[in-house]
Amino acid sequence: MFIDTHTHLYVDAFDEDRKETVQKAIDSGVELLLLPNIDVETMQPMKDLVREFPANCKAMMGLHPGNVKGDWQEQLKIMKEDLFSNKNYIAVGEIGMDLYWDKTFVKEQALAFAEQVEWAKELNLPIVIHARDAFQEIYEILDKSNDDSLTGVFHCFTGTKEDAEKILSYGGFKLGIGGVLTFKNSKLDEVIKDIALNHLILETDSPYLPPVPYRGKRNESAYLLHVAEKLADVHQVKLSDIERITTENAVELFKL
Repeated sequence: MFIDTHTHLYVDAFDEDRKETVQKAIDSGVELLLLPNIDVETMQPMKDLVREFPANCKAMMGLHPGNVKGDWQEQLKIMKEDLFSNKNYIAVGEIGMDLYWDKTFVKEQALAFAEQVEWAKELNLPIVIHARDAFQEIYEILDKSNDDSLTGVFHCFTGTKEDAEKILSYGGFKLGIGGVLTFKNSKLDEVIKDIALNHLILETDSPYLPPVPYRGKRNESAYLLHVAEKLADVHQVKLSDIERITTENAVELFKL
């Protein structure tokens, strides 16, 4: 069994064929689908999908940094109430910082991220970190808040070897590897070829970042196998080893 540790199957991109897309993933061997939240608006569609596929879909709760706007405090209040009253969430996510598109709410992104990290520590849940053009800003927060109770993943990891070493030095973190690994010029293969497989988990981030040969199309969880095959090639191991090790890593991190 493979686990897609990061997929947004509840968003509008799947409105026409959501059920079929989930079933296709299950049939392909990607039997567990972990759903990070985006904002208050996506909470109900995410819950609806979990209700439809309770054995295959697991939800997280968090405010995506790209959706930290003027109402971020109101959004966090709603999310916190839901998170703390519901024992079914497996992580706090998708949280973090993104300085690629818009730097208007940089300070607010940092405050929202720090607050949600504290939720995770209080509830003993892992965090799922979105880091785009913001590794240093995220490190500043984690350097202060990290302790033995904090675990998580830097999802869609695209950093340097130095970034990987810094993240793994925190002790409880893994690297989420997705479709970028298959991109010809990403150089991610060079970064992770010497990183032990027990530090890695697989993801698609669907409908975004589809792997080769689906670039330019909608990504979906069944395509996780292309990422797994590339990782097997990079580490020169069997696909079955990638399946076993990355699944064990995800089960351990998310207490599945």
